[in-house]
Amino acid sequence: MAAVFLVTLYEYSPLFYITVVFVCFLVTSGLVLGGCCRPAIQLLSLSKEGTDFGLEITLLSLPGITLTPDCLEDCVLTCYWGCNVQKLHEALQKHVYCFRISTPQALEDALYDQYLYRQQYFIHKNDKEEKYCQLPEDAQVVDFGPVPRLCYPLIALLTLADEEDREIYDIISMVAVIHVPDESYRLSCRILYQYLLLAQGQYHDLKQLFMSANSPTPPSRGTSPDERSTDRSLLEKAGLAEDEPELHEENSKDCVVCQNGTVNWVLLPCRHTCLCDGCIKYFQQCPMCRQFVQESFPLCSKKDPRTFAYSNKERS
Repeated sequence: MAAVFLVTLYEYSPLFYITVVFVCFLVTSGLVLGGCCRPAIQLLSLSKEGTDFGLEITLLSLPGITLTPDCLEDCVLTCYWGCNVQKLHEALQKHVYCFRISTPQALEDALYDQYLYRQQYFIHKNDKEEKYCQLPEDAQVVDFGPVPRLCYPLIALLTLADEEDREIYDIISMVAVIHVPDESYRLSCRILYQYLLLAQGQYHDLKQLFMSANSPTPPSRGTSPDERSTDRSLLEKAGLAEDEPELHEENSKDCVVCQNGTVNWVLLPCRHTCLCDGCIKYFQQCPMCRQFVQESFPLCSKKDPRTFAYSNKERS
């Protein structure tokens, strides 16, 4: 229909035809270029329709580790020691293309039982009770091999316990890859990767946020500067080190631009958290590193104080 209109217009007046095409070109170019310069949009936030999985390492007591889960619904915490690296990432791809990993059995089927030992705990709603995990003595595992490793020391899987909840919520499970120091790799205990698995067959790779460059992260408990330096060198050797953001001299959580509003917005892809609600709309570049902002999202919403946001990279 459009082609017929243009042919008819050209036959009527070639000059008018050229004018119309030129104006259409200008309008289209303005829309495209204007879209690139718009303020960063909200990427993703979880309201109370979603669910929140939390997992924290509260104590390292070799040969085991103490984990503190925090869930808004009844959940199951399953720990897999010595999980095969390749099988785990294949399992994540199976969640996207084959079947949903919403239960421990689903993950074990995807792993083909490529792990050394399994522990499981039932987690009651809003219960922050510590859970101690360790390999049994008869496993006789001294270390998990040199870097790059074929096995992750520990994989923690959090899944919704109630089948009805798995039908309601978008986020159905969380996978955390945890490093536990051993004789061959002395890097301090930490969570290396975290993945949120969605019911729609996607998963999000959670990334560390650089909270306002003027609010430095406190050092880990019981960790000396020499140990932190050693940890960083080990991370760099394993290819897991992240660039540290430049820290501002002041020690507050105020917006780095107006110095008045509370920091609330995370900028991507640099992951700096440094702008308030009032200043976010004026920036297409991060005020900390000058990198162009592709997307952004708020840490909390004014409409719903329970809104929780996270940095992620969507895999599909």
